[in-house]
Amino acid sequence: MAAGPAPKDFQFRRLQKPEEFRAVEEVDRAAGGIPEEPPIPTPVQRAFQDNGGLVVGAFAEIYLAGFALGFLGWDGEKLYLYSHRTAVRPEYQNHHLGFRLKTHQRDEILRQGLDEIRWTYDPLQSRAAFLYIHRLGAIPDKYLVHYFGRLGGEGGENLETDRVRTVWKLQDPTVVARLESKGPDRASDLSRFGASTPLLETELDDHGLRVPTSVSEPSGPSASLEIPFDLGLIREHAPGNLRAWRHATRDAFRAAFDLGYTVDDFAVISPDHERRSVYFLRAPTAPVPK
Repeated sequence: MAAGPAPKDFQFRRLQKPEEFRAVEEVDRAAGGIPEEPPIPTPVQRAFQDNGGLVVGAFAEIYLAGFALGFLGWDGEKLYLYSHRTAVRPEYQNHHLGFRLKTHQRDEILRQGLDEIRWTYDPLQSRAAFLYIHRLGAIPDKYLVHYFGRLGGEGGENLETDRVRTVWKLQDPTVVARLESKGPDRASDLSRFGASTPLLETELDDHGLRVPTSVSEPSGPSASLEIPFDLGLIREHAPGNLRAWRHATRDAFRAAFDLGYTVDDFAVISPDHERRSVYFLRAPTAPVPK
């Protein structure tokens, strides 16, 4: 597959034409992020766009490389954009398009007079967690068990559809600082990992993939919660471990949230030259890490 254009060549704008909305369905299928979730139908996209929602795309000339789609949400007190889906074609996923789509979405929503975007995502998805938490500064604040119920056809592995609700406060100073950050500080991340209480103990299985072996409640000012570095590899080589990961991380998240811990960062670390993905959480009385 041919490489995509350099990031400077992309154009970001609202979708307008029927064929552009139809291309969203194609991109959604190609992206392959959550296999069980169906694409968003074209009429629903048009309804969002014309009634207060927002469907934006990243275009390489006339070719849709990625999109972000959301609608207005209301919780009884606050109006916000609920960002239902963001996806990028595989051949463009190394151009930071997910980040650029979300920041374009942020700019559009600020122009509409709103200051908050919310969404849900699978907490086992390392790439999504790194983008949403570390790059954008969004904060997961609620764990949702089997949120969509069973998805997918008969005979699939049907990983339970747990999600975390994530809140992106668009003008928060922490968010602004993350958006201006040059990238992860790997030495600091590794140091914090070593100083944090691990909520999951994991070990390598026969495929060289990590699997959780025990769950603990958080203690101390900082905790870490490991997830798979690449969930796709587990789906492919050790599908029997999916249930163990889902239930262990569910128990750990819920215990941490019940005790008032807050997710404040996400990192990919390489202790002993092995890439591992971890959430960082802090106690309610702990200072915000610099």
